[in-house]
Amino acid sequence: MPNNILLPRINEIGAGSIDRVADVLAALGVSRPLIVTDAMMGELGYVDRLTQRLRQAGIAFGVFDETVPEPTEISIKAGVAAMQAGADDGQPYDSLIALGGGSPIDSAKAIGVLGHFGGEIRDYKFPNQASEVGLPVIAIPTTAGTGSEATRFTIITDDAVDEKMLCVGIGFMPTAAILDYELTLSVPARVTADTGIDALTHAMEAYVSKKANPYSDQQALAAMRLIGPNLRRVFHEPTDRRAREAMMLGSYLAGVAFSNASVALVHGMSRPIGAAFHVPHGMSNAMLLPAVTEYSIPAAPARYADCARAIGIANPANTDLAAVNLLDKELRALNAELGVPSPGDFGIARDAWTAQLATMAEQALASGSPGNNPRVPDAEQIVALYETCWF
Repeated sequence: MPNNILLPRINEIGAGSIDRVADVLAALGVSRPLIVTDAMMGELGYVDRLTQRLRQAGIAFGVFDETVPEPTEISIKAGVAAMQAGADDGQPYDSLIALGGGSPIDSAKAIGVLGHFGGEIRDYKFPNQASEVGLPVIAIPTTAGTGSEATRFTIITDDAVDEKMLCVGIGFMPTAAILDYELTLSVPARVTADTGIDALTHAMEAYVSKKANPYSDQQALAAMRLIGPNLRRVFHEPTDRRAREAMMLGSYLAGVAFSNASVALVHGMSRPIGAAFHVPHGMSNAMLLPAVTEYSIPAAPARYADCARAIGIANPANTDLAAVNLLDKELRALNAELGVPSPGDFGIARDAWTAQLATMAEQALASGSPGNNPRVPDAEQIVALYETCWF
């Protein structure tokens, strides 16, 4: 069957590539960007570095630095208002530069679509589609994990009902991506771990997804080959430039893979945890990955064995059964070494967790992601998996 493959039109990759931002804008034929970021990017000096390059090129710009972790409908509306207000000279913005982790990039995608086409973010909740391209978005990730710079997805929380909404479509695909791994050298160990496991989850789920295709398979395998040997390294040795570079490229390729094959059960179950208990997205994925993988392996043992070999913890001489057993042990060992907490260790009370299980299962199924899993659960099975993960 045919597959619709989407990628950013322009990709600048490598150390110092953030300094190419003016050239990217020129190539896209735009010259009045609104920078969408957060306060931390300002404190780290990344906003100053970006705006210095824009000033040197004589480019007028604005800055919206009020994005929040796990973006919400309210935070997106504030960004839309800033975009529609235009610059101080009254001229409209013609593009967006997203600078930061997954939250600023996801925010910029939503701001670009809503600011250009109007409506409410719920109008774009899956299975609805943002089927038209709005303002160009130039994505500059500062973490190696979400892959949002290369995906047709954004995740926005509906504040009124605490639901993380999966929004899909060509309108959410960035027009350009700038992958400068030097921006990740200052990322703290906890964020490095959570975003790194997020990237690994993207690659694995893309590979085992029912929507996988020959193109996405190659990107997913390449991503796992980069992430597998380097995730522990960047956690323990944050200034290891070669490992940081590998993780940045691996995260991007994992984003390409799942954007073109979709994620599956881990992500479907992860989003409700973030909405209900404000667990960072990568961390909630990590909490779930071992148990969900164990549940799913019987439906796709050969695929999961390929994942084990790509990550580097099995080899061609291992049988598929031996490889998936090694994969199960590796995912649990990785969580232990990287200090991933259980929901209970995170501070979620047992009774609060139990009270949310039915709602979280309903929201997981409504997202559509569990339907891509090799083994598709019903609500009762999802509740059982949630119960397994709490300890």
